[in-house]
Amino acid sequence: MKSLMSILFLICIGISSLAHAELRSLRGSEVMNGDVPSENFRWEKDRKPLPRHFVQQPPIIPHSTKGYLITKEFNKCLDCHSWDRTADTGATKISITHFKTRGGTELTNVSPRRYFCQQCHVPQTDAKPLVGNTFQPAAGLVKK
Repeated sequence: MKSLMSILFLICIGISSLAHAELRSLRGSEVMNGDVPSENFRWEKDRKPLPRHFVQQPPIIPHSTKGYLITKEFNKCLDCHSWDRTADTGATKISITHFKTRGGTELTNVSPRRYFCQQCHVPQTDAKPLVGNTFQPAAGLVKK
């Protein structure tokens, strides 16, 4: 019993110290949670969908998603992008691929693996590159 109490005490101390520890990125900068103001970028205003630069690139979100709630019970993106709402909102329909399971079975609603939109889709910002980049769009996607 005494050893169990000692283990519980050590676990509580460890959890307490983690709660007060400052989170840092691998590059040493402080990690922040949620939508925070930044001097590194500003949210873009709504605009037309942006072009893609490589095959299978998820579309970039052409509007701010600041404050959008996506939980397992509610997805703000579906207010505009679900198939039954696009006629009213003018938003792009969710791709049919988002209704398939990993095994290829078609569902009547968005697949759980595609439900959290910002796993793949990101809002456009005016952020400056963190590192140099010489990427060129795929030749078949370049307008001539």
